[in-house]
Amino acid sequence: MPSKYRPQIFGWFGDLDKGPYSLSLHDRRLIYANNNYCAFIRQERNDQIFYTCLYFVCIILGIILTIGMVLLIFGFDHELTLIGIIGFITCCFALNYAIPEFYQNAFSRRGSPIIFNRKTGKVYVNESYFFNFKILRHPKVFLQPKKRRIQEYDWNDMHGVIIHNFSRNALTSTVLMVCQPGTHQAIDHVMLDPARAGTGSTFVWEWINSFMVNYKSADIDDGEYKTDEEAKFKQDMIEGEGWPEWMVEAFNATSLEELAVIKQKYNIKQ
Repeated sequence: MPSKYRPQIFGWFGDLDKGPYSLSLHDRRLIYANNNYCAFIRQERNDQIFYTCLYFVCIILGIILTIGMVLLIFGFDHELTLIGIIGFITCCFALNYAIPEFYQNAFSRRGSPIIFNRKTGKVYVNESYFFNFKILRHPKVFLQPKKRRIQEYDWNDMHGVIIHNFSRNALTSTVLMVCQPGTHQAIDHVMLDPARAGTGSTFVWEWINSFMVNYKSADIDDGEYKTDEEAKFKQDMIEGEGWPEWMVEAFNATSLEELAVIKQKYNIKQ
């Protein structure tokens, strides 16, 4: 059965249900939590370094192969022209995948944390990205890699799906599909948990669901920073990363009314 969310994301494996869970979570991606909000990183530093180097090598090889395919296409041996055309198209598709992955790993600093506020039902994302999936843009846009997506989402409009990583280790990822309110029409998607194997594939999703419904069922003191280390967490992970002041203040909002006051204070449109 296909996903109920449309358009279906590439590599879809299964939809995830929301609901309270009682799960312990000993995971390095949980970096901070209190009774208002929790923060998960999406990329560990060692993974960022490894994949940055890996995709950089892939890009260099892809460029070399692309040039080689062009030489085949315009060479004198017509029997190799078809191979050159197929190879050129293949290389272009490979580069189209490798370049965004390289920039995502190279320019996403400090693990690219995602914030979940259980009392306002809001989710906050601040991350680097390369492609914005829009057309009719000036070509120079694609030469500006350090672009940011700074966004507030409604948790009620976010739904989890599992996708294949198509790796030899059969890893899966959890992606949050952002849908139009009350529908299954996806308008955006956010990576939650990039790579998991086996039964651990949904632990983060289930822990967050438990936290958003009843935080007492989640071990909020299990993060890298303990609950009373909020100032240190913000100093180490938030400051200097381009988070808007209103958004950082909204992390700790205890109601939608308090959130509205914060937005009014900073002249943020609702």
